[in-house]
Amino acid sequence: MIARSLPFLLSLGLLSACTVGPDYHGAPGVAPKTLAAGRLPNAPAEPNAPSPASWWQALNDQQLNELVSLAFANSPDIATAQARLRQSRASLSGAHADAMPKVSGDAAMLKLRSPDTSALSSGDSGGGGGGRGPLTLYLAGFDASWEVDMFGGTRRAIEAAQAEAESSRAQLADTQVQLAAEVVQAYADLRDQQTRLALVDATMEMDSQALDLTQQRRERGVASQLQLEQVLTQVENTRSQRLPLQASIIESMDQLGLLCGLEPGELQSRLSPPQAMPGIPGHVPFANPRAILQARPDIRAAERKLASSNAQIGEKQADWFPKLSLMGDLSFSAADPGHLARKENGTWLVLPRLTWNFLDFGRVAASVEGAQGARDEALAQYRSVVLTALRDADVALARYGHDRQNVVLLRNVEASAVRAADLTQQRYRAGTASTLDWLDAERTRFQAQEKRISGDATLLKDFASLHKSLGLGWSL
Repeated sequence: MIARSLPFLLSLGLLSACTVGPDYHGAPGVAPKTLAAGRLPNAPAEPNAPSPASWWQALNDQQLNELVSLAFANSPDIATAQARLRQSRASLSGAHADAMPKVSGDAAMLKLRSPDTSALSSGDSGGGGGGRGPLTLYLAGFDASWEVDMFGGTRRAIEAAQAEAESSRAQLADTQVQLAAEVVQAYADLRDQQTRLALVDATMEMDSQALDLTQQRRERGVASQLQLEQVLTQVENTRSQRLPLQASIIESMDQLGLLCGLEPGELQSRLSPPQAMPGIPGHVPFANPRAILQARPDIRAAERKLASSNAQIGEKQADWFPKLSLMGDLSFSAADPGHLARKENGTWLVLPRLTWNFLDFGRVAASVEGAQGARDEALAQYRSVVLTALRDADVALARYGHDRQNVVLLRNVEASAVRAADLTQQRYRAGTASTLDWLDAERTRFQAQEKRISGDATLLKDFASLHKSLGLGWSL
């Protein structure tokens, strides 16, 4: 019996090794000049720098670290990406299960009473209630079926589901990248606004002192009414900047709350006390930005989408070929449930079944063409994601370098403006400088300090954008 079945089993094995459809050989090369010629510069790495997965810790701000952790734990965007990952993994498990045999079992008890046909044929129409039965019959059985994957349609489905699960995992990582950068940027906006508000308050105090001094000089006839009005104008101009900053601070706190999955106002007590802007590290710890960029999560997600769509072509092409199903049934029946397991009460059936939908009027061809179109769309999307990532990294690196130099210049301007304002104030108190000279010096000092604060915030946001552009800040 085994010898007779051997040719059939060998043929079945050879057919099962056949897989139709294009094999996936990896993502195509995109922008080789940028990735190979070194347009993305290297930067010296710090020996004790935090890992790229937690790059914000290099800013040495404990409250910022807590906010990022809170966002990773509570953000609805993270929860959405995690749910999609679970769905894709469930689909992969289902695809694996489809490759396995299907086995079912059933059991039943049958009670039957039939009329006495012999009495009817003899003409006895009396109401004696005769008949046969009731007959009791117990049934138990098992059914099994398995579709042989002769042309690899099921294997391609598993391949596609595996790639989809990997794409969902990369999308979760990309969500973490986006979220970490957005939290740092919103935190930079908040500290920028709080620092500028403190500057406005300090300037208002200085303006108040100048107003008192000018009023005293006006009473002694040393200062004119025009000079007094100029100081009053300066005081009101400074005061007018306070309310918009307060509104912006509330907006930034609510934005951080949204990123952290909290209700508006929940972070107000924690973030209301002003803190200094986090300091930028001396060097960006990237030894090889090109290698890091190639592992960017959105690029990996797009590449896995491409692999999935490529496998789906073979899954559709398998419908062109015959399908072989093996079905079997083993059942037992007996009048006594204790006799069900006896050999003489058993019935078995084995049925190989071959089906071939050879005339479908182009339905399979249309589905294959649709899968090929989806693959081409995924390929174009992959190229777009790579080119966008390269653009983002190139712009972020250039902007970070230029803004870092700009902050140095802004600090020099601020130091010079502060010295000039101090000297002009001394001359004003001594009566050798006019009110207009003093107001101009104070206005220049205020503008220089405000620009330096905004420059620090912009550099911090550039620091976050740089890590975001390289796809850093995720851990699974």
